[in-house]
Amino acid sequence: MLVGCLLVVGCGTGTPAASRTGTPAASGTSSPAAAGTSSPAVTATGSPGASPSGSASASATGLSKILVIMEENHDSPDVFPDGMPYLWSVAQQYGRASAWSAITHPSLPNYLAIFGGSAFDDPQDCDPGPGCSYPGPSLFGQALALGKSARAYEESMPQPCDQSSSGNYDVNHNPWVYFPAEAAECRAGDVPAGTPASGALAADVSSGNLPAVGMVTPNLLDDGHDGTLAQADSWLRTWLPVLMSGPDWRAGRLAIVITFDEGVTAQQVPFVLLAPGVSGIVVRTPANHYALTQLVDQIIGAPLLRLAAGATALAPAFGLSTG
Repeated sequence: MLVGCLLVVGCGTGTPAASRTGTPAASGTSSPAAAGTSSPAVTATGSPGASPSGSASASATGLSKILVIMEENHDSPDVFPDGMPYLWSVAQQYGRASAWSAITHPSLPNYLAIFGGSAFDDPQDCDPGPGCSYPGPSLFGQALALGKSARAYEESMPQPCDQSSSGNYDVNHNPWVYFPAEAAECRAGDVPAGTPASGALAADVSSGNLPAVGMVTPNLLDDGHDGTLAQADSWLRTWLPVLMSGPDWRAGRLAIVITFDEGVTAQQVPFVLLAPGVSGIVVRTPANHYALTQLVDQIIGAPLLRLAAGATALAPAFGLSTG
C-alpha cells in the first residue's frame, strides 16, 4: 500500500488553443523521456508562506484514495511561477516534479495514457464509438474489479457518461467513456461534478465518500483550454480548500493530483504532489504520465496497467512507501 497523498500539476505556455480538440501547433507521436528506473534526484526546499485550507494528519499513513485533476494545453514555463501563482504556492509547499512530460498530441491520447496505461493507436480527438474505443481495463475498471470505488466528476457535463461534447463540456477530456467494456460502470460512476456548494463532488467530499480512483475535469473555461490560466488558477483556489476540508483529506487517506494533458510548444508540463509529510520536495528525474498510472495502481493495490510497468517510480522519489 502506498503511504501519502498527492497533487500533480500541469503547466502552460501562452494562450490556450481555441479549438475544441485542443491540438497544439506541433503534432505527432514523439514520446518524451519518461520511463527510467534509476533513483530520482530529490532536492528539499523550504515551504512558502501560503497554505491551502485544511490540514491532514502529519504522518502520511493509510493512503487509499487519489483524485486526479486535469488541466489543459500549457507548458511548464507559462504556468510556473507567474501563470498560476496559487498552484505554484501549493507546489512549493508540498512537492513537484520539475521534469514531467506529456506523452503525445492531442488531448485524448494523453487522457488514455493516464487512465488506460497506453496511448493505444495515438488517436486524434474523436467521439467514442467504432474506431475510437479501447479495450479495458481502465484504472476505474481496475479499482471496481478489486471491490473498490471509482468515480469521474465532469464539470458542465449534461448527463452521466455523456458521449457527446456540448457547451463547455468536451468528451475528449473524459476518458472513461472510451472503454465500452465498462459502459455500465461509466453510466453509474461518471457524473456531473456540480459546484463547490452542491452536487456529486461536494457531497462525496463532505461525507468522506470520495472514490479510491477519482478524476475531476474542469470545463473548457476552467481547465485553461478556452479560458485563461488566471481562470484555471481561480478554479483551483476555490476547489482545493473544499477537497482538503473533508474527512478523506484530514485523515490522510486522500491524494490529490493536478496535471495538464499536454504542452503546446513542448511536452514538458509540471507535476505537483500534495501529501501529508511531504514538504518542499523537488524531484528532478524525468517522468511522464505513465508514472501517474503506476502510482494510482500502487495506491489501490492493482497490477501495473500496460506501460505503467516501465515508468519512473514516484513513491520512493517523494519518500512514500508501497507494500
